[in-house]
Amino acid sequence: MEGSVAGDTEKALAGEGAGTEAQTVEALTTGGAEQAGTAEAETKQTGADAADAVTSLETEKRELQDKMLRMAAEFDNYKKRMVREQETAFKYAEEGLLKELLPSLDNLERALAHQNLSDEVKSMREGVDLTLKALLAATAKFGLTPIDSVGQPFDPNLHEALAMEVSETLPPQSVVREFEKGYFYKDRLLRAAKVVVAKAKD
Repeated sequence: MEGSVAGDTEKALAGEGAGTEAQTVEALTTGGAEQAGTAEAETKQTGADAADAVTSLETEKRELQDKMLRMAAEFDNYKKRMVREQETAFKYAEEGLLKELLPSLDNLERALAHQNLSDEVKSMREGVDLTLKALLAATAKFGLTPIDSVGQPFDPNLHEALAMEVSETLPPQSVVREFEKGYFYKDRLLRAAKVVVAKAKD
């Protein structure tokens, strides 16, 4: 009897041990699978994060490249503009000086226009004439060119009409005479000519 009870106890203990081992194996297996799943999910998440980071960096790189190209283009345009402005400033550096000389030229021309036929005045006129020619030759070296207006068609881009009068020799809308001569400074209009324009008879 005692032997039978002991055997049953051993069997029960053996059965419990077997059940515990099975549970342990199952727990280990389940835990390992869960850990493997977690690790795989973490790996996928890390890969997605890395892909997002690469995409973000590539976008930032393109934006920086575009910004750099725009800055380079703007700087190149700035350099070209500065070169043009310097060339223009150098080309027309004497403009102010020549503008100051124009009244002197006007006075000399007026003196020649209001001449008298006496010998004394004739000599003075010749001196003024020589002075005017010398002054015109000097200013021509700097690019000052007088506008030939008398007898030419009236051009509002070159002439400023102060009056109109009938002319027997010139067609209407022609310049009869000048109050002040116009001048070009190189290829730029320095001063428009102030003129009288011919008109048709009433």
